[in-house]
Amino acid sequence: MQLKPNAFRLSETVRGVETMTRFSLAVLALASGVYTYLGVRGLLDGSATFVFFAAIIYSAAVSVAIYAFWTFMMRFIPLVTSGVQRVGLFLTMGIGCLMIMAMSSWLNAAALAGSAATEQHMAVTLQGYAEDLDLAHANALAAQSLLPDVQRAAERFSGLAADERESGALTGTTGSGSVVQLLTQMGTQMNQLAATITGSRDEVATLFEQGSARLATMRELVSTPGAIEPRTDSFQSEAVQLSAIIASLQQTGVAASVRRASDDLSAGFIAPVADGQSADLMNRQGQVMETVRASVAAQSAALSAAADEILATPPVEQRRYTPLSSAEAVLRYWQDFIPSWAGAISIDLLPVVLVLVLMIVNDAMRRESSSLEEAENITAAEMLRAMALYRRMEAAGIDVTTGQPKREPEVEPAPAEPRPAVAETPVEDATVTPIDTAQRKRTDGPRPA
Repeated sequence: MQLKPNAFRLSETVRGVETMTRFSLAVLALASGVYTYLGVRGLLDGSATFVFFAAIIYSAAVSVAIYAFWTFMMRFIPLVTSGVQRVGLFLTMGIGCLMIMAMSSWLNAAALAGSAATEQHMAVTLQGYAEDLDLAHANALAAQSLLPDVQRAAERFSGLAADERESGALTGTTGSGSVVQLLTQMGTQMNQLAATITGSRDEVATLFEQGSARLATMRELVSTPGAIEPRTDSFQSEAVQLSAIIASLQQTGVAASVRRASDDLSAGFIAPVADGQSADLMNRQGQVMETVRASVAAQSAALSAAADEILATPPVEQRRYTPLSSAEAVLRYWQDFIPSWAGAISIDLLPVVLVLVLMIVNDAMRRESSSLEEAENITAAEMLRAMALYRRMEAAGIDVTTGQPKREPEVEPAPAEPRPAVAETPVEDATVTPIDTAQRKRTDGPRPA
């Protein structure tokens, strides 16, 4: 049986690339095994020897499984022509692809982009710590907005005390009486509260500088090239220190202290006894102290409201850095490493293209040789009888293709040349002599009567 020319060339080409196909499949399986080893090595715990042999065994199993699976697919799918059976093989191939991705592709991605994914995790965590530090610093400085109000209240009380002492602006009598003492007392309390707020500013600035230094160190650990494991350990240590600084910043805020101090101004107001020498002066002193009481109550209410707004700000939640393995980081930040995922999956699933190519080529060869389908089932005896019949038909002059007798080509006779008319006269053969005639008679013998 001979295939048609195109089908024959396809068959020869398939046989020619068979070695290359096996070699390519072996290289892809080996590459997948190597990257699987690199990926699984970071997931195992134990001694170095245990990790090495466990990773080697797992990667070898993955390589063998990939090679065997795709060899089966390349052998069987191109040969199956039934639609139902081919669909079943395609479903089987899909399930196998999912299993290969589950046992190998994500580890390949971890090997290709594990360090970058871990750095991405560190960078995201660093950004969160930077936001927490800024928020804690802002909350700590929020109480500084109360400082101008406290200072103005302190200046007002001190100024009224000075005016009363020098000119009797409130009671009409100069000197240091009970009103002056009360105003001086209120001014002193306001100055102490202002000093508390001002003192916290320096502590907040110091803590913020320390936090900024920690952040700078963490940024260097993220961007510095080198092995990722030591950098991760150092990053975690810096993150712990930065968390402590952020907590200290939250405790440094004086909004709560201002709130309590403002409440004490009103609730703990103690007016001195009027010490005027006359009833009229004592009456005027009492009126002024009532006015001071109302002013202190109003100032206390204003400071309490402002402190409540600051305290209503939600505190910074405690953040903890959780180290991730390279595989875990790749899975968490997969959207940032789509090219690495594509490369890792392509190493395992590239043979799908080879399977489809072989299937298409085999279908083309079957279509090309469809006219000889009966010859594929002929026996040797049938072939011998067919050849004998062919020879008899050829000998009998029968056309094998049509079954009709062959027609001889018609040849037109050549026109005869005219000969000159010559009289016919008997001519004796000059070469025959009488001796020859007598010898013939003796040889032939007498003729029967």
